[in-house]
Amino acid sequence: MATIRKKKVEESAEKKILDAARKLFTEKGYDAIKTRDIAKEAGINLALLNYYFRSKEKLFEIIMKENMGGFMEVITGIVNNEKTSIKEKIETLVANYIEMLTLNPDMPLFVINYARRDDQRIKMREKFMNSYFIKQIHQARKAGKIANINPTNLMLNIVALTIFPFVGRRMLQNSNGLTPQQFNELMQERKKMIPKWIEAMLKVK
Repeated sequence: MATIRKKKVEESAEKKILDAARKLFTEKGYDAIKTRDIAKEAGINLALLNYYFRSKEKLFEIIMKENMGGFMEVITGIVNNEKTSIKEKIETLVANYIEMLTLNPDMPLFVINYARRDDQRIKMREKFMNSYFIKQIHQARKAGKIANINPTNLMLNIVALTIFPFVGRRMLQNSNGLTPQQFNELMQERKKMIPKWIEAMLKVK
């Protein structure tokens, strides 16, 4: 009984820490948060936080992996939907990327580092290249309905156009005098514009 009780206490403490870190990272961003802020939000002492998670970096990695895993499930569902057109898939992919990044503005740098790992990069590429979306692209190319573009270049363009502004968010805000709210409004505009740019590139009919 004592062992079970101890395990429940530990799980409760870990959950409090993760919930607090998730809340603070979302509200204030990675750089603005210190481990003592997370400990205070969780209602525990700093030593206990360090005992379970060692560092802010470790907490961030755990939370971003959770977010990334959930996001990849959504993306997989989009690219394998047999009922939507190429145009609809592009619009939905862009909208989901921008919404995810707006909620997690510090995520792009994590995504870049995450994608550098060979196992994750291969897994992500395989999921995309074996998707129904790619089948549609090949069929449309063969039928002459879209430009003869390499599917990898297509995905690179979608990802680059959506992620880069978030990677350079602080630089863009500072150089253009944008508030966080104005930056988010600009990204909402891009949600409508990026699919049009991609469609023009593909000449989708």
